[in-house]
Amino acid sequence: PAGFLHLGGLRTALYNFLFAKSLGGAFVLRLEDTDRARAVPGAAAALEDALEWAGIPPDESPRRGGPVGPYEQSRRLELYQRAGAELLERGTAYRCFCTAQRLELLKREALRSQQTPRYDNRCRHLTPAEVEEKLSQGLSWVLRFRLEKGVEPFQDLVYGWNRHEVADVEGDPVILKGDGFPTYHLASVVDDHHMGISHVLRGTEWLTSTSKHLLLYKAFGWDPPQFGHLPLLLNRDRGKLSKRQGDISVGRFARDGYLPEALLDIITNCGSGFTEKQVGRTVEDLVSQFDVGKITTHSALLDLEKLPEFNRIHLARHIEHEGLRQKLVGELQSLVEDAYRDQQVDREVLEKEYVERVLLLRKGHISFLKNLVSPDYSYLWVRPSVSREQLRAISAEADAIGALVLGLMTRQGAVLGVEELNKELRSLQEQTKEPKYSSVMKLLRLALSGQQHGPSVAEMMVTLGPKEVSGRIRKALSG
Repeated sequence: PAGFLHLGGLRTALYNFLFAKSLGGAFVLRLEDTDRARAVPGAAAALEDALEWAGIPPDESPRRGGPVGPYEQSRRLELYQRAGAELLERGTAYRCFCTAQRLELLKREALRSQQTPRYDNRCRHLTPAEVEEKLSQGLSWVLRFRLEKGVEPFQDLVYGWNRHEVADVEGDPVILKGDGFPTYHLASVVDDHHMGISHVLRGTEWLTSTSKHLLLYKAFGWDPPQFGHLPLLLNRDRGKLSKRQGDISVGRFARDGYLPEALLDIITNCGSGFTEKQVGRTVEDLVSQFDVGKITTHSALLDLEKLPEFNRIHLARHIEHEGLRQKLVGELQSLVEDAYRDQQVDREVLEKEYVERVLLLRKGHISFLKNLVSPDYSYLWVRPSVSREQLRAISAEADAIGALVLGLMTRQGAVLGVEELNKELRSLQEQTKEPKYSSVMKLLRLALSGQQHGPSVAEMMVTLGPKEVSGRIRKALSG
């Protein structure tokens, strides 16, 4: 929990969730919070909030609890210290007394000679007597794990057979720090064993470390879980997504009005792990179609410019669904009140039936719920103040046009579609002395919305409905 959950982290969580659910397993969230320097207050709670918002809540976590807790590594220190002592006793780990200054000099020297910095394993060769002498002097120490050559190959769920001779390229890694906290290498191995973790899906950046972790399992005499490493999630231009980019945080997408299903849909569409690609999949669809064997090693290219279209499709599905639509009604009512609080919003336009009809008629036309409180749609919520003189300035036939529209609205079967209404309005103009159809449209647009631009007049009338249209026409003509 070193910051906000970003799209790469969400994708990793999602694939673990799908894998667990597709096989009837449990999705476990463990907070690896032992790097105290990078810990961000509130990040842990925000992480669980983001997963719950996304619709992929863990079965076991710090918040939810579970049979193998605690689920924060900072609360499991005694377990890691016992494990470290066990490795020390077996001779597979040793105390290192090297100072930070010496390690920094090693690093600078390696960089100067254009080599990869690595620890030179100096303290590995200390005799028991030398160790005791340093301990008696009160020198501080860390615990390092002895890397051995001859690692065994392992079969990755995504990358197939792998083997990395870590001892050839790395120095012995620190597994317990001077402050008593473990590093990721020790803590994850110890926890996976004690928590009974069967499978781990993680980012491909951990692939080369897996041989090191398997050496730790071997040192303890434990059976490791199966590992699967997920290919990178890249920008459309093949640049790496960075969680330092605030624009890829899950919270940002939630604040911008995206539906969680749209985010999960685009992440899975740009990647692999499914029989086929299709837009509009729900979490349930993703679970039923997921196949870990179909994850390829190719990087996933994420084109976020397509996300509004994904959102439009999922928003339409929400509007169609009776239960989800009721939730949207409440959200839209709140958006209207917030957007137009300084203007007079008649309570009738906030009634559930009216708001619900607006949603159903705009289904498929909007990508975000907030689109409906944009200036183009303000006519839906704020009744215009238009005088009869303003209408007559557009056409001397204002009264006749208004009367004909009122008759159209009260006629039996007046609930018309946009195309039918356009024909009726064309016919209506021919019954007046107004020569220009455009003037009729301009007059009606002003009477209904007080605006000169926006959706077509027929579209406005269908969305407002006969009752609201009639009320606005009467008000304008009597004003």
